[in-house]
Amino acid sequence: MTILSTLCSSLRYGARRAKLNVTAAVFCLLATNSGIFAQEPPQIVAFGDSLTQGYGLIQGEGLVPQLKAWLDKNGVRATILNAGVSGDTTAGGLERIDWTLTPDVSAVIIILGGNDLLRGLAPKDTKANLEGIIAKVLAKGLPVLLVPLAAPGNYGPAYQNAFDAIFPSLAQSYNISLATPLLAPLLEHGLAAALKNYMQSDAVHPNPAGVQKVVAALGPQVAAWITKL
Repeated sequence: MTILSTLCSSLRYGARRAKLNVTAAVFCLLATNSGIFAQEPPQIVAFGDSLTQGYGLIQGEGLVPQLKAWLDKNGVRATILNAGVSGDTTAGGLERIDWTLTPDVSAVIIILGGNDLLRGLAPKDTKANLEGIIAKVLAKGLPVLLVPLAAPGNYGPAYQNAFDAIFPSLAQSYNISLATPLLAPLLEHGLAAALKNYMQSDAVHPNPAGVQKVVAALGPQVAAWITKL
């Protein structure tokens, strides 16, 4: 509740005792009818690594600003807070999630696991860390949207299968929303086309066009999730 709405509420309920000022009463009535007291848009934390933070991109080109622009364009009211830390692993995320969950946070999008993949960390450890993050968010009574990162095949099929299974397993166990893999839209026409058209020179991070393509797929999923908050 805002300071203004609190004031009007106190004026309303204390009217008989305080002989409410007519001008103040009229103002509060007009403010209420004009939508000044409309519900604040949800404050959503995008909790991730460099893919969330916007590594290698100028302001406005990263995942968070492009997602916010997509939501605005499609009439979805929300504030997206960028809690991406370049280089962060799921272990790092687990260490910082507590101080990320400030009282104004309404919900959390988790986009972590990419650096675990780059380092070839054990899928069981990645799962345990993500599980810890999810549990802490849910303990605050906040909804979660889990966005997977799909494993490449360079560590072998056993690793790939174990890693990719983490996300649907956690979504089912904790009854949270699950998006499609973040970078999957870039691979629609194969890896070579993705590297040429949608990736930065490091072959790890999307370029602005790549982020736009990611958001085109992720945006509707985020919008549908927000309507349920």
